Amino acid sequence: MQINRLLEIVYILLNQKNTTAKQLAERFSVSSRTIYRDIDTLSLAGIPVYTEKGKGGGISLLPEFVLSKSILSDKEQNEILSALQGLTNMGTVDSDHALQKLSAVFSKSVTNWLEVDFSDWSYSNADVFYDLKTAILENRIVEFNYYGASGKMTMRRIEPVQLWFKSKDWYIRGYCLTRQNMRLFKLTRIRELSITGETFELRNILDMPAEQDSDKTQDPVIELILKIDKEMAYKVLDEWSDRNALRLPDGSYKITVTLPEDEWLYGTILSYGEYIEVIHPVSLRDKIKEKAKIILKKHS
Repeated sequence: MQINRLLEIVYILLNQKNTTAKQLAERFSVSSRTIYRDIDTLSLAGIPVYTEKGKGGGISLLPEFVLSKSILSDKEQNEILSALQGLTNMGTVDSDHALQKLSAVFSKSVTNWLEVDFSDWSYSNADVFYDLKTAILENRIVEFNYYGASGKMTMRRIEPVQLWFKSKDWYIRGYCLTRQNMRLFKLTRIRELSITGETFELRNILDMPAEQDSDKTQDPVIELILKIDKEMAYKVLDEWSDRNALRLPDGSYKITVTLPEDEWLYGTILSYGEYIEVIHPVSLRDKIKEKAKIILKKHS
């Protein structure tokens, strides 16, 4: 990557004071012409690099040049190192190499301020994540089996565009060749992912809205009111926003929200066990009663 080569050229010049285009070309396995273009790029960026012809000549930096003082403030240096540290922990290609070079140039230690773990307690989707990242960077079509909200499994072929993290979950955004539309697929529902040898050209799709892939009809949206006991305060804080959750004087919570009435909603309510009560609507209250009776029957 050119950015890493440029950073390393500056790093070399700060330490060696003088080098030649031939030496740099051999080090980076590029042509001398490429090195001279890099020198022009550095000069345009305001770094005082110059060349001298003849015996004893070569490529040098002005003696009084100090990178950390001449270009970036102390705050800017820290921001760059922090950003690169974050990219390194996210698995971004080559960011660790650039991080080590810049930290040496700035004479600063690297603070490991961020740790990212793509796995949860029961299922690791890290392999899926990194395979999709590879497919995005290489513009390669992927195929996988996908489990929709109805429980039905379908095979999908997509042109992957972006990895999204939204509401505690990772999604892949891409053009679904099966549905001929932009779609979002939850990573935890993907199985048997494979990167094909087929490449694709980026469509003009980044501005196209992507809906979450679903193989079922649209569920009705209802307004509901829930009362959740104080024993489940930690779960309320995990799952509901402040605008939906009102803390009552006794420590319990009143949840007011509008959601689709589907199996996810039933499961969410039942996950609170004895610590939740459906206040409104009555139809949902009756539905939860029916499901509770089925659960009771299975455990009798």
